[in-house]
Amino acid sequence: MKVTAKKNEQVAKMIFASIYPHYLNRIVKNGRTKEELNQVIEWLTGFNEEKLQELIDKKVTFQTFFQKAKMHPNAHMIKGVVCGYRIEDIEDEFILYKQCRQMEKLIDELAKGRKMEKILRVEKK
Repeated sequence: MKVTAKKNEQVAKMIFASIYPHYLNRIVKNGRTKEELNQVIEWLTGFNEEKLQELIDKKVTFQTFFQKAKMHPNAHMIKGVVCGYRIEDIEDEFILYKQCRQMEKLIDELAKGRKMEKILRVEKK
């Protein structure tokens, strides 16, 4: 599927705090923990648990969330399909949408029981 400017804008305006509980419910239902979810989000964005909670409390949008993030240098290694979108095919003009899908891919992998060392991508030397 192709990302549109409208779709990108819809995601940009969504409140992260309204989606986070859905992420948490999904992974807990599959036997993972809140700490593991936060570890995955911290790896991708650089937000420790305290900063993550602050952003949730402030009810920031996904746009603000990702603007404040320091994306992991290995985020480009997150590939695959999430919600019908192939992450590596999302155009650079829709970077926010791509970042959101990258985070969802990591959360999907966590929920599916993938080992943490596989989720937190490390470049092979």
